[in-house]
Amino acid sequence: MSQYFEITDTIYDITEKYPETIELFIANGFDNLSNPVMRQTLGKTITLDMALSMRKINQEIFVQKLKEAIEQILPDLSTGLYAMKEENGGDIRIEGVLPCPIRLPLLEKFEDFAASQKDSLDYKVDYNLKSANLGLDDVKERVVAADGNGDALSDLYLSAGFDLFFDKSLMGRYRDAGVFEDISGIEQVNTDFDNDHISLKDPKKQYAIIGVVPAIFMVNTAVLGDRPFPESWEDLMNPAFENSISLPMKDLDMFNAFLLHIHRYYGNEGIEKMGRSLLHNMHPAQMVKSHIQKGGNTVPTVTVTPYFFASMVDKKSPLRPVWPKDGAIISPIFLLAKKQNKDKIKPFVDFLYSKEIGEILSSNGKFPSTNPLVDNHLSPDQKFMWLGWDYIYNNDIGKLITDTERLFYGASGKESV
Repeated sequence: MSQYFEITDTIYDITEKYPETIELFIANGFDNLSNPVMRQTLGKTITLDMALSMRKINQEIFVQKLKEAIEQILPDLSTGLYAMKEENGGDIRIEGVLPCPIRLPLLEKFEDFAASQKDSLDYKVDYNLKSANLGLDDVKERVVAADGNGDALSDLYLSAGFDLFFDKSLMGRYRDAGVFEDISGIEQVNTDFDNDHISLKDPKKQYAIIGVVPAIFMVNTAVLGDRPFPESWEDLMNPAFENSISLPMKDLDMFNAFLLHIHRYYGNEGIEKMGRSLLHNMHPAQMVKSHIQKGGNTVPTVTVTPYFFASMVDKKSPLRPVWPKDGAIISPIFLLAKKQNKDKIKPFVDFLYSKEIGEILSSNGKFPSTNPLVDNHLSPDQKFMWLGWDYIYNNDIGKLITDTERLFYGASGKESV
């Protein structure tokens, strides 16, 4: 099952050996584990497979998340994928972050590919890829330190999010200088993202997008009452939902994408209405159990969450996932390559844009792939909300994120996180 534990191990044994997993168990409804006495008594009588079965939690997904939690804290016991780093003064450099739910399978494939290329390439490659929950602060610091010198940038960046790639104080200045180029060679992306409703292909051929992180919302039918069942983002702006919606505000990539898309389609008024609707800030893993009242806290009626986490909801819970009629808001997973060394970086771009990686994105993590050969298993009504390239190129995205955030928190009456 894992190099760290077996599915037949008791909850007590797992949490004693790896205390960092306790928070994950609690976030997924095992509230009793916050009590040390309960961990030592009840935890010794229940195995992991029994616990997951009782909670009707997907075993494969949860085991992967346990491994992720362990490897974030114990790199010395990992497979070497925790750091996923090679720093030997290479001729080219790759860096970025990967969505947490699919980080491990992606890194395993990347490590195998990088190893296979060492003998065939006449140049060395440095790379530093980490989990998205660790943030992009160090990447941003290096971009700022480059101070306009494109030669000081890494050759390939991989990450979701808008601020890093479009903020004029970060990558935006280099984009305007023509430092980057889409070298994927793919002229038409997956039809899920190339149709009458959406076009993810950058017309200026600077940015490539290998997949997206879609955000949908879940409705708690147990507390909805006589309010109309919401089916779109616009429905959530109804005054009936004021002070009743939870958002993943600490997931900055998703939160920024949320603000930008609401502003693009509903303007400042839409941002203010969403601000007034805010009840809680929640981590996506907490949202899966957001219908459970704890400590007298008000239970949110609606939770905005990545599609991946919505797919983990127990079917017996009162939470009903809703793919909005006006489209799931997307945070694109960008692949940004410097044209200066494009011949050397091309094999890695092809690998990250491959069908094999696309299927890991789409199937394992429910992050739909833009590779035209991948079946994302989406129905015709599962459409996406997209800013559009005209909007991106005609606006200062960094300033817009700051302005919409200020407007949102001003309307919410709550402090920013």
